[in-house]
Amino acid sequence: MKQPSGTGPAPQNPSHPGDAGLPPAYGELYRGDGGSWRVPAVIAAAGIPVGLAWWLLAPGGLNLLSGDPSLATGTNAEGWLPRDLVLAGLFLLAGCVTGFLLDGKRTGAPAPRTVLLAVIGGALGAVIAWQAGVLAGQWWGPAEDTAPNASIAFSLRSFAVLAIWPAAVAISVFVANLLSLLGKPRKMGG
Repeated sequence: MKQPSGTGPAPQNPSHPGDAGLPPAYGELYRGDGGSWRVPAVIAAAGIPVGLAWWLLAPGGLNLLSGDPSLATGTNAEGWLPRDLVLAGLFLLAGCVTGFLLDGKRTGAPAPRTVLLAVIGGALGAVIAWQAGVLAGQWWGPAEDTAPNASIAFSLRSFAVLAIWPAAVAISVFVANLLSLLGKPRKMGG
């Protein structure tokens, strides 16, 4: 025989049954209905400002991060690695922010589908950021002769950097959920 739990049913949001009383905007991320396309779309759209930030901060772009005039042009090969590392750092930051926003402290762990869509959105965002930065370099950067090496133009030399954003999303969701599990007290007794 099943014992009653002593608690009533979970409060429901009348406009979104199944949200357990969550505000509609937050609950839509976890319901898994037709609105789930918004998760990867918003994450992918975040690639545009990340790409512009890459061009503003990195050597070969406006070089606001180092300010070293010798790294300001693409002809200096010493600026190529820092250019890729700036994008890698921005992707790491974007992935961690994305993952921790999906943490779901108010509702528990996000649905696996939501995490998968966020990882896909991170991959799309990384490609969009890369292309937005390259486009910004073409539009606003100096015209440079790329005959000696294509990396003279504002570009990405290591395409493995593109995997950092989606990997950071997955790892940060995992870490956030692991920490929330470690912080929960265990129930004793039967």
